[in-house]
Amino acid sequence: MPYLYRAPLREMRFVIERVLHAPALWAQCEAWVDLDMGTVGAVLEEAARFASEVLQPINAAGDAQGCRLQDGSVRTPDAFPAAYKAFVEGGWPALPCSPDWGGQGLPMLVDAAVREMLSACNHGWNMYPDLLHGAYETLKAHGTDELKSRYLEDVATGRTLAAMALTEPQAGSDLGVLTTKAQPQPDGTLRVSGSKIFISGADHDLTEQIVHFVLCRLPDASPGTKGITLVIVPKWLPDGRRNTWAVTGIEHKMGIHGSATCAVSYDGATSWIVGQPHCGLAAMFLMMNSARLHVGLQGLGHQQMATQNALRHAAERVQMKQPIQRHPAMRQLLLRLQVLTQAQRVLAYRAALAIDVAAAHPDAGEREAAQKIAGLLTPLVKAWLTQQGFAAASDALQVFGGYGYTREYGVEQTLRDSRIAMVYEGTNEIQAIDLLQRKVLADGGAALALLLAELEAEATRCAEVPALQDYADALRGQIAQSRSATAAVQAQAASDAEAALRVADDYLMGTAHLLLAWALAASARAALDEPDRAWAHTKTEQLRHGLQALLPDAAPHWLRVHAVARPLPQVSPAT
Repeated sequence: MPYLYRAPLREMRFVIERVLHAPALWAQCEAWVDLDMGTVGAVLEEAARFASEVLQPINAAGDAQGCRLQDGSVRTPDAFPAAYKAFVEGGWPALPCSPDWGGQGLPMLVDAAVREMLSACNHGWNMYPDLLHGAYETLKAHGTDELKSRYLEDVATGRTLAAMALTEPQAGSDLGVLTTKAQPQPDGTLRVSGSKIFISGADHDLTEQIVHFVLCRLPDASPGTKGITLVIVPKWLPDGRRNTWAVTGIEHKMGIHGSATCAVSYDGATSWIVGQPHCGLAAMFLMMNSARLHVGLQGLGHQQMATQNALRHAAERVQMKQPIQRHPAMRQLLLRLQVLTQAQRVLAYRAALAIDVAAAHPDAGEREAAQKIAGLLTPLVKAWLTQQGFAAASDALQVFGGYGYTREYGVEQTLRDSRIAMVYEGTNEIQAIDLLQRKVLADGGAALALLLAELEAEATRCAEVPALQDYADALRGQIAQSRSATAAVQAQAASDAEAALRVADDYLMGTAHLLLAWALAASARAALDEPDRAWAHTKTEQLRHGLQALLPDAAPHWLRVHAVARPLPQVSPAT
């Protein structure tokens, strides 16, 4: 049975238009005042065509062929360059970028839906353009006029691709110990020397020019992260010379074989500072935060791909005289896949909408509040959606049985490809620490209070509809759990520096279930106004199953957060 993709366009439109009411918010922003769902729908339909007809057919072949280093240059799978050329000609890289720099100026929410489709169909290929928007935002915000004039439009339109060079063998999550050096020159440039590893798309044959955003240290840098500077290192210099960096190897990975993950040596490579000296992390975070949203969307894409193919197989595979989708064990598993995929789409799109409001709303108070909400949701989207992306692929493989363990049926590639998203762009454990320490405790819970007020309002709206009272009760129960758990961590953290670190993972998962309760409630209420009553009935039944069968999974996470006072024992030595 072929492994195919059909974009969930109806679900996407339902979330954008009926659950989040995005068009009403866009109408308040000058940049999107004329944007309507007709236009958005047309964009999504064309993106679905590109993803399913151009990217998905070359996914398995790209995985089998992989990348290769030939005469010092990286060659991607044979079909990748033509697909990327079509991507650029279609204007897809420029979708959310400003028209001032060759972009189309559409909201990030629309771009998020597109990226979900691209990741579902070909994660390895999508790794190349997936960093483009973060590179564009970083260069636009922190680049000099000269750098913007030289590179920004080409980055916005995808004619130039970008790579992010952070990691070194001794400096993964701990960027404070990186050692790559940058030596200032009389002409205002810098010469970068050092080695980086795990650089996605450091070199390839999709575009001629590639720009690396490299974290390094100036000679007068202080120790730790406060001494890090961000520089841009192009492959080709303005005078046409090849810059002095080289790919020293391509990693042989578990998955995303079509993505070139490179080790690079910089040998006095010419570069220019992006932002201020010693303030590189602040500039780089624009790129990293964009990447984290996109990584979460990779997890969502994998869920969608695995779920729809598992559903198709379960409908066709007959065992014990009936399709396996009728067996309770399989039905339970398939419902879990469907409900979590639908709910996590609501969360991911809500994060993208918050970014839109923070960037373009005319009211400063609305922008500030949206920025705080986006900050809270970003680590949740990255961690929860990627964790479920891998779990969904594993569950879907279970539906296929032994066939799923073979390459012929496709789901094993989804399983392999999805695993990396839990690791890169900040491991999921780091996302949990970021959520609890930096986004909740650091401001005394002010940002969380904004989010909880929004969720309380949804609970109130549901409580006004008798058929939705159970959703209101469940959501209010999770809100109460969140407040109680947060207070417990705040109290313990005042005298115990490790307290938040001990419970961060469970706190993130508890908060994820809080947002699951919200997504279920908001979706159920939106379904009341859906004209297609048969479609709405099916959705409502699935949502209620999620309420009854999935939401109870929150309990052990909140319980462990309340056990915050218990110190962790030491790990025993390896034997």
